Amino acid sequence: MAGLYMNQHVLNNLFYILVTIFAFSFIYDHSRAIRQRPLYGRALLGICLALAAVLCMKFPIYMDPLCVHDFRQIPFLLGTLYGGGAVGAVLFVVLMLARTVLYGFQPLTLIVYAIMFAIAAAASPLFRKLPRPSKLVMSLWLTFLLAVLTTFVAVMIADFPVTRPYIAYFIIMPPFVMMFAVYLMETLHEAQLARAELMKMEKMQIVSQMAASISHEIRNPLTVVKGFIQLMQTGRLPRETEERYIRIALEELERAEAIIRDYLTFAKPAPKETEPIDVATQLQKVLQMITPMAHMHSIHVSSSLEHGVVIGNVQYFQQCFLNLLKNSIEAMPNGGTLHVAAENRGASVVITISDNGVGMTKEQVRRFGEPYFSTKEKGTGLGAMVAVKIIEQMGGTWTIESAVQKGTTLTITLPASRVGPPTAEQSAVG
Repeated sequence: MAGLYMNQHVLNNLFYILVTIFAFSFIYDHSRAIRQRPLYGRALLGICLALAAVLCMKFPIYMDPLCVHDFRQIPFLLGTLYGGGAVGAVLFVVLMLARTVLYGFQPLTLIVYAIMFAIAAAASPLFRKLPRPSKLVMSLWLTFLLAVLTTFVAVMIADFPVTRPYIAYFIIMPPFVMMFAVYLMETLHEAQLARAELMKMEKMQIVSQMAASISHEIRNPLTVVKGFIQLMQTGRLPRETEERYIRIALEELERAEAIIRDYLTFAKPAPKETEPIDVATQLQKVLQMITPMAHMHSIHVSSSLEHGVVIGNVQYFQQCFLNLLKNSIEAMPNGGTLHVAAENRGASVVITISDNGVGMTKEQVRRFGEPYFSTKEKGTGLGAMVAVKIIEQMGGTWTIESAVQKGTTLTITLPASRVGPPTAEQSAVG
C-alpha cells in the first residue's frame, strides 16, 4: 500500500510539470503579443514553471516517515536553462518563499538551490545554442551532477541521511524526468516553428496563385486584341470590318481593365450584379473573340445555338466560356474542328463544347478544374478552375467525355430562366 501511495505522488509531480509545459506552449503559440516580445515570453515561462514547482512542493513524494521529497528542481532548472538568469532568479525567490510558507525556513534548502541556480544560470547561454540532441544529453548529465553535488553538500553541512529511496527519487529519477521535459519543450517548439513556416508557405502560395491567375486572365483578352490586330495587318479590309475588329479589341481591353480592377479589390470584393443572359447572344460574342486565335491554329469553328435565358453575370459568363474555348483550341495544335451547341431542355439550358484534339485520360478528367493542374506543358490550370467556379456559382453542373487522341466533349447544364424573352435583335443570331 505504501508503494502505491508513493508512486501515486510521483505521477502527480510529473503531471504538474507536464501540464504547465503544455500550458506555456499553448498560450505562447496563441498569443502574438507574447511571441513578438521576448520579455513577455520569459515572464510566461517563469509563471508556468513557478506554478509547477509550488504544486510539487504542496503535494510531495513521501519516501519514508522521515523523508519527504518532490520534483521542484525540474521546473526550476527548466526555467533557468531556457529563460536565463533572470527567470531563474524569480523562480529561486518563489521557491524559497513557498518553502518557508509551507514547511518553514531551512538554510540547507537555500544553500542547495543557490548552488543549482548559479550553475544552471552559467550553463544557460550554452544550453540555448545547442541542437536538440545535445540539449537532451546536457540536461541529463547536468541534473545528475547537480543532484550528486548538492547531496554531497547536504551530507557535509547537515550530516544528511542518504537512503535508497532518496537515491532513487532525488539522484536517479530526476535526470530522466528532466531529459523528458526538455524533449517535450523542444518538440513543442519545433511544432510551433513548423506551423509558422506552413502558414508562411500558404501565404506565399496564395500570392503565387494570385499572380498566376492575374496573368492568365489578362492573357485572354490580350490574345484576342493581338489576333484582331494581326488580321488587320494582313491586308486591306473593308471599313466596316475594321471598325468591328477595333470595337471588339476595345471591348477586350476594357475586359482586361475590369479584371485588374476586380483583383485590386480582391480583399473586399463588391457583389456582382446578376441579370438575365441570352445564352446564344453571349456565346456568339465569345466565338467572335476566339475566332482569330482559331484561325491561327487552323481550326474550323461551327456553332448551333438555341436561344435560352439563364441568370448570371455577363462578364463572368463570357470569361467562363472564353477560358473553355481557349482550352479546346490549345488541345488541337495541329488543327481540327471546334463545335459549340446550346439547347433548351425543359428547365435547363445545355451547352456543349466538342473538339477532336488530343483528349484526356481518366485521371486528367478527374482532376479537371483543379488549380495548377493542366494537360499543357506551361499551363496553370487556373482557366479551367475559374470556369468551373463560375458554372457552380450559376447553379450549373458539368460533365466531361474524353478519349486520348480522339477529342473531348464538355457538357454544361445551367438552370433556365423565363425572365426576359429574346429580342428581335437576338433572334437574328445563329
